[in-house]
Amino acid sequence: MAASPLPAANLPASPWAQAPSRAEQRQAKRDAVLHVAAQMFNERGFHATSLDDIAARLNVTKPTLYYYVKNKDAILLACVKKGLDMTLEGIEASRAGGGNALDQLRACMRAYAEVVTQPFGMCLIRVGDEEVPEPSRTELRRLKSEIDHAFRRLVEQGVQEGVLAPCDPKMAAFVIAGALSWIGRWYQPAGAYSADQIIDQCTQLLLQGVLARPAQE
Repeated sequence: MAASPLPAANLPASPWAQAPSRAEQRQAKRDAVLHVAAQMFNERGFHATSLDDIAARLNVTKPTLYYYVKNKDAILLACVKKGLDMTLEGIEASRAGGGNALDQLRACMRAYAEVVTQPFGMCLIRVGDEEVPEPSRTELRRLKSEIDHAFRRLVEQGVQEGVLAPCDPKMAAFVIAGALSWIGRWYQPAGAYSADQIIDQCTQLLLQGVLARPAQE
């Protein structure tokens, strides 16, 4: 007499069911290619980094890379797009967190600064738009303009709420985004300050300025 089958809840997990699919494995390897490429573009510059360099750091052959990416331009585009997506997602999440305009602006500034201290964010800042081929260049500039407009809206809202001093929202947004973007050019992970310390100081300086204020009586 055949034994009755065990209930599904009592069956041991299948190692085949848990194994990542080929698509997942391919995506993980492609992500590794992009991550290493972004690091090398940041270290050496886009033009000074070859596919041979990227392959060597990954310990694979150059032909292996073509299974995951079309060419070096495609790698650059993917890296920059990833940095933009991370930035826009971080800004949207911080705005969704609620609070007044100042709370949201501070959160957006932190989200943006956090991204530019990471490889894809640094790549977004350090590689110029002119190095990305058309038509992707136009699309990337459009996405970057979304970041600018997000800061403008928050500054304008903050002025209306009275939590920010009266100013030109467009100019203020340029100053804020420009100052935070520059972190991505000079930040060094092994430097004297951690990313969090830099973000805290830069955010405070941009929001409070450097002028001494008279003590409150």
